[in-house]
Amino acid sequence: MSAEIGRTVDIGGIATNYHDEGDGPPVLLIHGSGPGVSAWANWRLTIPALAKRFRVVAPDILGFGYTERPDGVTYHPETWLGHLTGLLDALDLDRVSIVGNSFGGALALRLAVEQPHRLDRLVLMGSAGISFPITDGLDEVWGYQPSVEAMRALMGVFAYDRALLTEDLARLRYEASTRPGVQEAYSSMFPAPRQNGVELLALPEERIAAIDAETLIIHGRDDQVIPLANSERLVRLIRPSQLHVFGRCGHWVQIEQADRFNLLLENFLAEAG
Repeated sequence: MSAEIGRTVDIGGIATNYHDEGDGPPVLLIHGSGPGVSAWANWRLTIPALAKRFRVVAPDILGFGYTERPDGVTYHPETWLGHLTGLLDALDLDRVSIVGNSFGGALALRLAVEQPHRLDRLVLMGSAGISFPITDGLDEVWGYQPSVEAMRALMGVFAYDRALLTEDLARLRYEASTRPGVQEAYSSMFPAPRQNGVELLALPEERIAAIDAETLIIHGRDDQVIPLANSERLVRLIRPSQLHVFGRCGHWVQIEQADRFNLLLENFLAEAG
């Protein structure tokens, strides 16, 4: 059995794969939108570290990973938000801290503005959720067509540290992106022109500015997918916020700077209550 497969819960008739580890204050981890991504692939170095002090819940968002992909689903921010809140309801989690990565950051922002009563603390890492001119890197991510070569090239977009770009990892992620039904769902989410996908995920800045939860914003200085300027705008919009930028780091902060990222996260979330 793959480590990417955790527990299963029914959310509105959709068999949803999720990981649930540790005890303590609950923390919801929302993964990004890379091809073949899953919660475990995104958060495999984060879950065990945080689970020492927190209850960590990390789902495969509808359309991704090992969560069921029913026919006829329209992939839309409100659909994804409904899936996330359905998970919280199913697990009897009334209030959580949320960590959102990239696409997951956009969903975390949406939950924060639409259901603020459910939010304790907010962490945004390389986050979408505001309007910006699409980068070549994000256009390449959302426009992925499966091949080992294309996945190898994408990994070069995601990571600053070239030592991470192994042939084994490229093949593993390629195979994940070609499981039955995965590419069909993925290619339907952000079709060309993909600037429309950026705008679909974006929230009005005045709504973001209304967030009053303590917020930690994290970015890799050398991110080719989501520009650092996004996080610089978010820290100006959200009053109770702070920004931490990692140098020599791309879009994979949670992997390239795992130990420092986990410590930063743990200290920030420990102040929740």
